[in-house]
Amino acid sequence: MILGADGIDVVGEATNGTEAIEAVRRTRPDVVLMDIRMPETDGLEATRRILTGAPGEPRVIMLTTFDLDRYVYAALSAGASGFLLKDVTPEYLAAAVRTVRTGDALLAPAITRRLVQRFARHGSDTAALHRDLASLTPRELEVLGLLARGLSNAELAARLHLAEATVKTHVARILAKLGLRDRVQAVIVAYETGLVGVGARGAAQAADEQA
Repeated sequence: MILGADGIDVVGEATNGTEAIEAVRRTRPDVVLMDIRMPETDGLEATRRILTGAPGEPRVIMLTTFDLDRYVYAALSAGASGFLLKDVTPEYLAAAVRTVRTGDALLAPAITRRLVQRFARHGSDTAALHRDLASLTPRELEVLGLLARGLSNAELAARLHLAEATVKTHVARILAKLGLRDRVQAVIVAYETGLVGVGARGAAQAADEQA
């Protein structure tokens, strides 16, 4: 009702994850609003099955509450483009669908950082992930570090004394080089590789000290 009133076509509905997977295959939507807690197949498993890396697959927005942090992080790692709280306003819900539809990520910086800080992997995989960052230039590493701290493109531009269009180009190159879907996944990689971390001195902090 909310989405329809705002001019967004709802092409399917589902009461559980299994139905959601089938509905996506049948209707091929642009965006999926996925609840985490559902019978039979939950939203997390359904998201994994929907986001296989195939061309033209939809973008997924998770619906959650704060007490489901761990599951949201797993969903973001699986490729979900963001998350919303269930008490979101109708206006924000519609805006969020449109934001994700255009290819951007629905990134609530403070909450996303908290999720990643709490649940990002640390251990033997880190060295391998570090090698993935070798393709980035020093400036791109700096942008990634600041992006992971929740700065918007406008804030990045002001911080680095760059045009906003230049920042967008840097972000696009980071995503392309690392094979990432959107900014949410870039934040996750920044924490998982140790570029930014809890109590750690990441590239962004080091840049601050050198400034």
